[in-house]
Amino acid sequence: MSSKSRLDHTYKNAHRIVFNDASKFILFSDCHRGDNSFADDFANNRNIYFHALRHYYNEGFSYCELGDGDELWENLSFESILNAHKNVYMLMKQFHDEGKLHMIWGNHDMVYRDPKYVEKNLSTYFDPKVGENVELFCDIKYHEGIILKHSETGQELFLCHGHQADWWNYIFWRWSRFLVRILWKPLNVMGIADPTSPAKNYKELIKVERRTKKWIVENNNLVTIVGHTHRPRFPEPGDIAFFNDGSCVHPRSITGLEIENGKISLIKWQIATTDDGTLKIVRVLLEGPTPIIDYRTP
Repeated sequence: MSSKSRLDHTYKNAHRIVFNDASKFILFSDCHRGDNSFADDFANNRNIYFHALRHYYNEGFSYCELGDGDELWENLSFESILNAHKNVYMLMKQFHDEGKLHMIWGNHDMVYRDPKYVEKNLSTYFDPKVGENVELFCDIKYHEGIILKHSETGQELFLCHGHQADWWNYIFWRWSRFLVRILWKPLNVMGIADPTSPAKNYKELIKVERRTKKWIVENNNLVTIVGHTHRPRFPEPGDIAFFNDGSCVHPRSITGLEIENGKISLIKWQIATTDDGTLKIVRVLLEGPTPIIDYRTP
């Protein structure tokens, strides 16, 4: 199966959500939440991520996570990740309870494509305070792709993780997981990057982006939003409509895409120093806001 076939299949079977100019979405991906060990890349930015996500919850946003939210290549179970970052999952549960949590699986959490696995591992968790299992993400659904369709213009935004254009991390993900878990996790602690990851291999990154762009052009410049490579992308209207929300494991910052008032923006959350030496978490606008309709091809 080619990259084109995988992307075609993902688009055809995508979960559809109707939105309008009053809708608000925050898109993050590649959080790689781990077990708070030395190999947990998310741990460095967890306070930034929690603060940003709480801001979006308070502002009435819906949260779309575009894959690789949980690091299930390096870690054997979700339970250890939940225990390490319980405050994050309790906040995500608030989104879920209000019907505002939309999840996509990526290559590092590809086990979530099995509904039975999701039901068994994510529906409940053991709460030592009450001594029994309590609800977590009851009836949650993971998707390979999501289509946001504007109720008035009919314009579609296609969301997926993006590893569909990366044959090694899609077809041979189990082999990649084995190598990461056995070989690259201990080496990562020593600062040696995994050469099979497009996020850490520039040549692979370019190949994945080129395949994705080719598919977008072949589909009438369909607005496509991915993660996977960790490289933020925000095109100008008239260019190939290829967006990437970046990742939540950048050094000391996280990036994402906001959709609000019918416009899309690339944003970054980071720690900044005030004039009096106080550290605080701030939102930085990198690109936009640009009307989504400007990317529509006549």
